[in-house]
Amino acid sequence: MKLEGSCHCRGVRFTVETKHPQPFMRCYCSICRKTQGGGGYAINLSGDAESLKVRGKQHLKVYRASVKNPEDARAHKSTGQRNFCGRCGSALWLYDPTWPELIHPFASAIDTPLPVPPELVHIMLEFKPGWVPVHASKGDKKFKRYPKESIAQWHQRHGVEAD
Repeated sequence: MKLEGSCHCRGVRFTVETKHPQPFMRCYCSICRKTQGGGGYAINLSGDAESLKVRGKQHLKVYRASVKNPEDARAHKSTGQRNFCGRCGSALWLYDPTWPELIHPFASAIDTPLPVPPELVHIMLEFKPGWVPVHASKGDKKFKRYPKESIAQWHQRHGVEAD
């Protein structure tokens, strides 16, 4: 499935191919909450990094967050590169060289209609602030941090991979 996305001011537009188009995973970590500006969580998808095509690259900026979990003695720089529009501030995608074949566009930046997922997975709940409600339906999964199941495995389990 080809996804088309853009920032709010349309200075950056992009396309990416995905076999995993379901916006099912809500991340409540402080980085996602604060860089996304959403309802206390962010939703990212998974795409083929080699298929990413970008117009308006001159407007792109990258943010690498400082990460400090409660068990860490000190913070470290995330390998994740959060790409956003330098004009309007819209979060666009996350790229992490740890998994060079993947790009993770934020569902909020996608203009292509996305399918409704059969269940939601709520992650990083350990870092969710009290003001953020978790709207979980029966059957939704909840995790303090990350599930063992990948985005691809979730799609396979539900039989919802795009062609």
